[in-house]
Amino acid sequence: MQATATVLVYSDNANTREQVRLAAGRRPAADAPQIEILECATAPAVLTALEQGGIDVCVLDGETAPAGGMGVCRQIKDEIFRCPPVLLLIGRPQDAWLATWSRADAAVTHPLDPVAFADTLAGLLRRRSLVQA
Repeated sequence: MQATATVLVYSDNANTREQVRLAAGRRPAADAPQIEILECATAPAVLTALEQGGIDVCVLDGETAPAGGMGVCRQIKDEIFRCPPVLLLIGRPQDAWLATWSRADAAVTHPLDPVAFADTLAGLLRRRSLVQA
């Protein structure tokens, strides 16, 4: 398993980005790699970061405006070759069907449950590590 993984966090809300950073911690699980967080507040910044490569998992806020995380997710799944797994933050459990439409690999609801978020993130990091091996 790689020593460090890069997690891109997209939200126009600094508090949401901080919640994600705190919930993820330095390592979301004992068997997951340590993580570095790359924060993006705009959709163009997300696209630029993904085009440069090196992103292992994306965490996208579905409530971001003007380009919401669901639309950005669908776009990057179509446009980015070997797009990393996406964890979508949704406003309510009933929005899970939108996460499926956007082709997200996983979804968690706001407000973040730190344990559920870390477990879901760790699962995506494990999966990413298996794909790269």
